[in-house]
Amino acid sequence: MKKIEAIIKPFKLDEVKEALHEVGLQGITVVEAKGFGRQKGHTELYRGAEYVVDFLPKVKIELVVNDDMVAKAVEAIQQTAQTGRIGDGKIFIIPVEEAIRVRTGERGSEAI
Repeated sequence: MKKIEAIIKPFKLDEVKEALHEVGLQGITVVEAKGFGRQKGHTELYRGAEYVVDFLPKVKIELVVNDDMVAKAVEAIQQTAQTGRIGDGKIFIIPVEEAIRVRTGERGSEAI
């Protein structure tokens, strides 16, 4: 099993969710986040004063999938989240040792 964490632009969330659903994945966790990468924020003008916005709004999607679904999930996220502009985000793939469903006690693949 692998945990996929994807940090994307907020307006891409619905498209990514639909793409994941189409490849057969159901459960995701979404966290609102703020951060910056190479773009290092930007400057905004508000009522005549300049403000530096260091942390840009992002969305972090987390899902745990069986090893055979990793490539499909990553491709779905990458293709739908991509705008071609700086700040599109990142995808991280992390090994998962064990998963346990709290309600039933199921373990491993059955828990996800």
